[in-house]
Amino acid sequence: MNKLPEATDQRRTILNLYNSGIEPEIISLELDINEDIIKDIIKNESKRDSGHTNNNLSNYLLNKFYLDAIIDVNSVVKEAQFRTWNALKAKPELNIIAKETQNILEQNAESKLRLVMLHIDLVGSTKMALTLPIDRLTTIIRSFAQEMTNIISLYGGYVLKYIGDAVLAFFVIEDTTSDEQYISKVNNLREESETNNGFSSLQFSNGISCALTMIKVIKEGINPILNQYDYPELKVRVGIDYGEVAVVQYGIDIYEFEKIILKKPHLDLIGYTISVAVKMTSLAEADHIVIGQKLYDQLDIKLKDSFRQLKTNTEIWNYANHTNGELYNIFTNN
Repeated sequence: MNKLPEATDQRRTILNLYNSGIEPEIISLELDINEDIIKDIIKNESKRDSGHTNNNLSNYLLNKFYLDAIIDVNSVVKEAQFRTWNALKAKPELNIIAKETQNILEQNAESKLRLVMLHIDLVGSTKMALTLPIDRLTTIIRSFAQEMTNIISLYGGYVLKYIGDAVLAFFVIEDTTSDEQYISKVNNLREESETNNGFSSLQFSNGISCALTMIKVIKEGINPILNQYDYPELKVRVGIDYGEVAVVQYGIDIYEFEKIILKKPHLDLIGYTISVAVKMTSLAEADHIVIGQKLYDQLDIKLKDSFRQLKTNTEIWNYANHTNGELYNIFTNN
């Protein structure tokens, strides 16, 4: 490791990185300076906290969900900083856990599943495609896809597909009414998670919790690193809804590997819920979530209070509520 940096510019670089939300541990590794030295420089800086006042996410919400009691979101942010920094130095490695998604689809082929569908896409990607060199553009898209994939997996979800600058994922809503051990576990967690509608609400809020973590990671993990390399900051929109979705087999994919023929069923999901989730994403403000009425109805009271109904009309939104024939209600987080 290097000795205490004497140059004012280097000290300023350290402070700028820290004030951008990058942890001392990561600054130490990337600049090859002892972490204790980094911490001393930060400690002696009177404006040490200036970079930590820009987080507009609701920490209240993040602390209410069951999985966030298990998942250390701050560690997720720190790991995202590591991977993004490395991705800007070399080609990012995207680890896609396709086998788990395939297994779920195969087990439920030609049947219906109750799913929470999550669709997240980048805001302003068309402009980036026109203004950025292709290598910088692909680096951003891969880094974005990598981090979103990691978070989806962390929250027990499955990536269905990547669509340009968007990721489409799903969370299986399981019928656990006969699982006494599960019910007992959730009952014990009820007071901590402050749910009022029983164990089922925990499953439905999981997709929202995942989306909030995604936004937090982008704002506090990815963007501070991109800023250091003169990349544009990323903003996202998320659409989430719940409903029955059909697992459809279109045919068989055939692969040849070392003269061995491998066959795998080509499966996909189809349903109204997917269309709604994808379409409503475009109505979300940057770094916000939009959810549908069906998902909203499954949430506990306190979580419902963190959303407000979006005003829509048939010119911008024409999806109907099949129950009453009126426009399907959608909601956004405050």
